[in-house]
Amino acid sequence: MKILSVADTVVKDLLETTGGGPAISGIELLLSCGDLPPEYLTALRNRYDVPLLYVLGNHDIRYGTSPPVGCTPIDRRIVHVGKTKILGFSGSRWYNGSINQYTEEQMAGFINRLRFALWRSRSVDLVVTHASPRFIHDAEDLCHRGFRSFRRFIDKYQPRHFLHGHIHAHFASEEERITRLNSTLIINCYGYHVLEI
Repeated sequence: MKILSVADTVVKDLLETTGGGPAISGIELLLSCGDLPPEYLTALRNRYDVPLLYVLGNHDIRYGTSPPVGCTPIDRRIVHVGKTKILGFSGSRWYNGSINQYTEEQMAGFINRLRFALWRSRSVDLVVTHASPRFIHDAEDLCHRGFRSFRRFIDKYQPRHFLHGHIHAHFASEEERITRLNSTLIINCYGYHVLEI
């Protein structure tokens, strides 16, 4: 499966045509890691004509009144796309009390409440979040610190891929986006990233 993941900044080239087709050919699934206008997700969904799953970032304030059309929220839900099991977690670390901000204890509680679903589905293949795991791709300011509970999740459930946004960075190569923790590839999807699984 060829997956296009997006986060944090609109990349207009993804909506352009190349020889009459999408800017990136062969995309079978779209994933949003948050902090993007809902209209952008709608446009991507229409452009590629494949399912789009999303989580919310800490700046996604309009989704309640103007959600992206034809797209599926996956916050704290396990969804199946073919044989691939995908789980999402919205939000960032709490820093000023606005929407989609959570304490470490709250995020750990969200994960804990999914134990039975994770046991029943025999874990998941891919995790989509806005924030990163603590000490992987994150920063030291309160807003951009990752969640320790995400690291514990990776240690326990060992998803193949863990995709996040929130950390704005420019990469000289696609390899710079990726960090391996045990058997899990953690990928910063700022802008966009193409993943084949």
